[in-house]
Amino acid sequence: MHLFNQTLLASVLLAGTASAIAGSGAEALAQKSGCLLCHGVDKKIMGPAYKEVAAKYKGDKTAEAKLIQKVKAGGGGVWGEMAMPPNSPQVKDEDIKTIVQWVLSL
Repeated sequence: MHLFNQTLLASVLLAGTASAIAGSGAEALAQKSGCLLCHGVDKKIMGPAYKEVAAKYKGDKTAEAKLIQKVKAGGGGVWGEMAMPPNSPQVKDEDIKTIVQWVLSL
């Protein structure tokens, strides 16, 4: 039983580390893509803070698809009068998906 508990603990720690590494990679991707010029992780800049976005869409199973489309096409009216410009084609679809998944995980 002791070995099982140690194995379980090691698995949990590794999963947490992998998640943190993936998150830091997505944050770097958001930085490279220019997202962090308008959005902060914890604070509103021109657009909402990413943690606000995650809270708003928590439990919404359609959020990922909606946000991917919003990032690609741009849009406004959800968070105020400032419209977000379209980010496609300058940001690859797979990069947008990675960033959106990271935002929703916050």
